[in-house]
Amino acid sequence: MDGMRNKVAIVTGGGSGIGRATALALSHEGVKIVIADIVKQESERVVLEIQEGGGNALYIKTDVSPSSDVQQVVNKTVETYGRLDYAVNNAGIGGTQALTADCDEADWSKVIGVNLTGVWLCMKHEIPRMLDQGGGAIVNVSSILGLVGFANACAYTSSKHGIIGLTKVAAMEYAAKGLRINAVCPAFIATPMLERSGLTAGTDIYDAVVALHPIKRLGTPEEVAAMIVWLCSDTASFVTGSAMLVDGGYVAQ
Repeated sequence: MDGMRNKVAIVTGGGSGIGRATALALSHEGVKIVIADIVKQESERVVLEIQEGGGNALYIKTDVSPSSDVQQVVNKTVETYGRLDYAVNNAGIGGTQALTADCDEADWSKVIGVNLTGVWLCMKHEIPRMLDQGGGAIVNVSSILGLVGFANACAYTSSKHGIIGLTKVAAMEYAAKGLRINAVCPAFIATPMLERSGLTAGTDIYDAVVALHPIKRLGTPEEVAAMIVWLCSDTASFVTGSAMLVDGGYVAQ
């Protein structure tokens, strides 16, 4: 995609999983990458991977839940590279599993604060920069749980539903101003976050989760990244306000 070369992207949560795969995939298209993540060591490793592959990248330690951190990463990106063309708002946490009435208030607030408020804060600071230069593309990472319910995950499911609503509203508001805003909705993807939740290959629960997908396997971060890169690119120039499934048929059932 020659039109992406020398463009600039922020990838939140870019230190691992879908964020890492997206940063690498965008860099492969010639995009300059800013990794915005709270985890330093993993993020710097991704920056090194990009640089060793001939790409251009930097890391800025970022917690997406306070506005000051988000504003800093956007400002630093523009100061360094002179522009902001793409934003992949991917940072998120899973939270603890509990029935709705048993969900801890602090856990609810933390999940909503990172997953939903964090995406809103990112767009709040990204959008004005993009409008100043005549447009851009934003991809917010939601989930299949932004479209369907899932027991014992009320905070996570609510946050991911909220991302889709927020994406649609913002897409309508800025569509005529050269700014496209979409969401991706992955199913269960083989990432470190999934492994930390106890879903490791060879266990009964892992096999049960695999069986939920008609394609009978988990997705890979690279498969989600491919959709994100397409949504950023000019080949998706008529796509905005969409929630694109990357789910192995999960929601088709």
